[in-house]
Amino acid sequence: MWPPRRDGVDKVKDLDKALAEITAIRSQMAKGAEFRGYGPATVAATGIVALVAAAFQGFWLPHPADDVPGFVTIWVVVAAVSVALVGIEMVARSRRIHSGLADEMIQAAIGELVPAAVAGLLTTVILFHFAPQSLWMLPGLWQIMFSLGVFASCHLLPRAIFAAGAWYLLAGLASLALAREARAFSPLAMGLPFGLGQMLIAAILHRSFGERDGAP
Repeated sequence: MWPPRRDGVDKVKDLDKALAEITAIRSQMAKGAEFRGYGPATVAATGIVALVAAAFQGFWLPHPADDVPGFVTIWVVVAAVSVALVGIEMVARSRRIHSGLADEMIQAAIGELVPAAVAGLLTTVILFHFAPQSLWMLPGLWQIMFSLGVFASCHLLPRAIFAAGAWYLLAGLASLALAREARAFSPLAMGLPFGLGQMLIAAILHRSFGERDGAP
């Protein structure tokens, strides 16, 4: 007997299954490869942005504890500028270095950072609305959550990046332990941890693969 003929629906299902398997394989390959989309020079630039923002805060907002929304606005703008700088270069570098796996590599890298970013955003909103007396904890909590994003990205980046995660974690814990009330909103409470932390990440990236892929 002849085998039963397969109609067009079955063929479409087989094609969809094959495409899904290919996508899964590419995604798995991306998660197991070293991500070189972060440019050392641009990451260092975000550290400089943080230091400049700290100086600006000291001039524009001499008493930040009396204007916490202003303090948060400054550092949200810094975060947005940093994300834009890194994101634009990440796409361009990934297209050049990772070629056919660029999209999967970018998605894998972003996927490791999104949970920490969302947690930081939601924590900020909750404290503003339900626990304003605890807003002094924000700088420390932001640094701790950023450290979690760095730790989550370790498997995609050079092993030494673990040191940067440890830096942010220790800085956040120190902020919670030592910088209470008005001192928690000092320009140095944000400027130094993020300024030095980003420069540390940039140095690690440059040492690990900057010269190999022609990064500045």
